[in-house]
Amino acid sequence: MDNAFLPSLREDLLAMAAEDQAVRAGLADDGSLFEGYHPRMEEVHRRNADRLKAIIAEHGWPGRRLVGEDGAEAAWRILQHAIGDPPLQRSGLELLQRAGPGEVPAWQLAMLEDRIRMFEGRPQVYGTQYDWDEAGEISPLPVEDPDGVDERRRSVGLGPLDENTRRIRGGVARGGERPPADWAERERKKREWGRSVGWHD
Repeated sequence: MDNAFLPSLREDLLAMAAEDQAVRAGLADDGSLFEGYHPRMEEVHRRNADRLKAIIAEHGWPGRRLVGEDGAEAAWRILQHAIGDPPLQRSGLELLQRAGPGEVPAWQLAMLEDRIRMFEGRPQVYGTQYDWDEAGEISPLPVEDPDGVDERRRSVGLGPLDENTRRIRGGVARGGERPPADWAERERKKREWGRSVGWHD
């Protein structure tokens, strides 16, 4: 395990996260990003996940001391997007939970925990994960103990859920994303995909 700052590893992580963002932006521009899990996006996520696994095997979790704040955030984003690799996301959450003080911001842990719960079909804790609802609006997915969600969000440095929902809906509207033409069919395909990669039976 390395403890010293590794600038080359930081650059690798930043480049991986930048490619993810660039591919997503290109697919969003032509509208194809919103038609299910695009194969190009999936390929980038899988390749980045494989590289992150190799980094973890060699160095442990690439936190702030190892790759700087921006490199550590890039690693977290790669992990957050590794949705086709449930074992990596689950083991990654455990690594982040065990990281030393100051290595991982609390909001990153919250978002990863919510994402894993979402794919497992369980209610989220912090209300960080959104999707189209049956009425055609971007909304938070089901939240455990909704009355306490703003207190939990505050504890990890996140603002009130209602404010965040307004912000996200505004961003979606500006970005031109449209609700699915057939919500039920999209939900069916999501469940089928989740089974295929091992999120649930």
